[in-house]
Amino acid sequence: METIRVQKNQIIAKQNQKVKAWYLILEGSVIQRNSYARVVLEKDGIIGVSESDRYLCDYVARQDSVLVVFPYDTADDLIKVLNGQESMRGVLLRAALKQRQMLLETYAGFQNLVRQFHSFVESEYNDYTMLCSQLRIDGESFTRMDNFKPLDMVHKAENWEVNNSTSLMKGYLEAYLRLMQKDDSLCIGAIMEASYQTRRVTQGIIEMVEYLRYNQDILLSESGNDMFHLYFELLMKAEGNNYDTKPLRDRMDKMAEVIQRLGIYDEALVSQRIGEYQSHDFTVTAGNSYATPEMNEETQDAEEWDDDSEESGEDCLAHILTYAGYNEQKIEEIRTLIQKYRDLPDMLSTDAEAFGLRKQISQMFYDTYYKVFMRTMGDKEEPSPIVEMFLNFGFMDVQMVGEENANILYDLTEHLDMCNSDHVFTIFSWLKSIYQGKNEPSKNEFDLDYTGYLTELRKTGKITPNQVKEYAANREMKIKFEIQNMFTSGNRITYGRISTFCPILGENDLINSIDKMLVTVQKLDEAINNIRKIDFSVFYREVVFSDPNKGINSERIMKEVLPNIILMPNAGTRAQMWQETAGVKRDTPARYMFPIFTAVDLDDMMIETTGRFRWELCRKIQGVHWNDIRDKSLTAEYCDYIQFYRKNHELSTDAKEKIKSALQRGKNNYREVFVKDYQNWIKYESKGSFRLNKVSREILITYCPFSKQIREELKSNPMYQSGLHRYDIQTAKKVQRIQGVYDKYVKAGGFINAELKENLDYYSL
Repeated sequence: METIRVQKNQIIAKQNQKVKAWYLILEGSVIQRNSYARVVLEKDGIIGVSESDRYLCDYVARQDSVLVVFPYDTADDLIKVLNGQESMRGVLLRAALKQRQMLLETYAGFQNLVRQFHSFVESEYNDYTMLCSQLRIDGESFTRMDNFKPLDMVHKAENWEVNNSTSLMKGYLEAYLRLMQKDDSLCIGAIMEASYQTRRVTQGIIEMVEYLRYNQDILLSESGNDMFHLYFELLMKAEGNNYDTKPLRDRMDKMAEVIQRLGIYDEALVSQRIGEYQSHDFTVTAGNSYATPEMNEETQDAEEWDDDSEESGEDCLAHILTYAGYNEQKIEEIRTLIQKYRDLPDMLSTDAEAFGLRKQISQMFYDTYYKVFMRTMGDKEEPSPIVEMFLNFGFMDVQMVGEENANILYDLTEHLDMCNSDHVFTIFSWLKSIYQGKNEPSKNEFDLDYTGYLTELRKTGKITPNQVKEYAANREMKIKFEIQNMFTSGNRITYGRISTFCPILGENDLINSIDKMLVTVQKLDEAINNIRKIDFSVFYREVVFSDPNKGINSERIMKEVLPNIILMPNAGTRAQMWQETAGVKRDTPARYMFPIFTAVDLDDMMIETTGRFRWELCRKIQGVHWNDIRDKSLTAEYCDYIQFYRKNHELSTDAKEKIKSALQRGKNNYREVFVKDYQNWIKYESKGSFRLNKVSREILITYCPFSKQIREELKSNPMYQSGLHRYDIQTAKKVQRIQGVYDKYVKAGGFINAELKENLDYYSL
């Protein structure tokens, strides 16, 4: 065990990082945070006890603190911690039980908050419609309530768990600790039981936080399209008609009180909106406009949307096309084109007429997208929700997508943060990152990046050397290149049915509710982490570390680089691995493409895409030797195995027939055969359920080894014994060599930084 000191606001562990250690707080306190959920871990709290493979939350020092660090991967590591230190049994167990109780109390608090929020919102909206009827005042449309449902919890804490923990902590803790401290097995079992419960409770808290984040703007939002505004408008209309408004004022005061008490809103927003209500002059007569003077442009857009969606589904199309800069004649031409497509007896037909219309619509869509995107980059103000629907979801026409879906998409524009992070992008945020210079354009279908594309144009005489220099920094040309290549191809591929693809989002593609089909950062992180739990090395690359002054000229170390995931604006069924690296450097992230809406299992999509990534990254690293068996690698050994499977005496007749069948299904593409094996490796072989033959299993054990916990579980299985034994020997040799290099480096005055530590930790995963 090691004791470390951390300063106030220092990040100790980040969400989604691999759990490699537990931290016992000796002095100070630490904040466990996820969105606006905050739990303070005081003295004797344990960081990591509520996680399994990856941290569920961020942990930040609340003040200067002292922590005891001990390595943790499985429960077996606790045995090493407790070995010979009986006094630690009670310390760790007490901390785990105390933390479980604290999180159960936090869970109960959020459970009450969610129930209160849902019941209050539903009650207030029902009362609003009733009051409008009683006062004979036309109420405003508020479609957000159409899809407002109570939370259906996945990770629940049962009442008996809460009662059990409470009784234990209040009355029997000391007796329980005395009993459990008598034996390591009893103590570790009790700690792990508390850990599993704590993890589930933490996941439940996260569920409730996400529910509140998604629905909080029903009651109060920055756009002003919320229930507080509905009542404010109703109150002004009633005042203008000289009605008794005291009951309405009482309701507004109560709503303001609840909004403040919920504690889920930005304080500045609450202060502004409630201040507007409290300072408003209600002596305005009925002859005046009922729109509040403070109503912002987004609120007006929301009202226009409600009117437009009721009267004509085509106004949104005109809104987008006008924003793109088209004149009225061009807008009518596009409207007619889309109308012809909608009027087809079967829009999914593959006949010449349908194909021709889809081709024209596709050209129009991407031309419009470029124009709209470039205008948003030039505008100082944020684009309207309707424009955002087009840029992020491929929405253009209400009749194409259906009015109910259009309303949901409109509301969804306020929650686009759910689909964006430092490694997940909607297509709009991705293009914006290229325009701002944060990312470079992707390769085209000919495997040329933007620089290579300009070089090719110069070689063919289409541009001059001076133009190459000029275009290299031209942001507009970069965007055009990305839209014309990666975007157009990726959008079609991720849709899944290339022959019937239309880039305008359609109702036929939304086969489930939008909230269930929406691909969020949380869902993608979960899918990618599920693979990392099994194939721990999948995103690690060899990079070079150099410090010649202290004796290291060139040391290859392992570094994990997660892929960037770009969400295509369609409701699709496929994912695509577009690039294994972002550039020539090995430590740049891969680029995956997923549809932003899908009804397909994300885990399956992620495994298949990652299988292709595995293959293509190896090909890139190996270069021209990627299939040369003399230079051992994943692709070389796999190609040799497939190429000569008929002569391989280790394969049974049945195994050879399966390989032949797999080759036929994969159209003789070795990579596709490997991808199917990789899927079976992750989904079945990792659980000890055999799907591969002896030869392919040995290759995957060597190049796609399971994580330590799975290896330990499979060691007793004769199918895996030899491969896992060989892996352990090779790993031990590597660790011994690395330790020797590090010792010399430290003696020469070097410092083991985070990169070097990560490299050593890699071999213990």
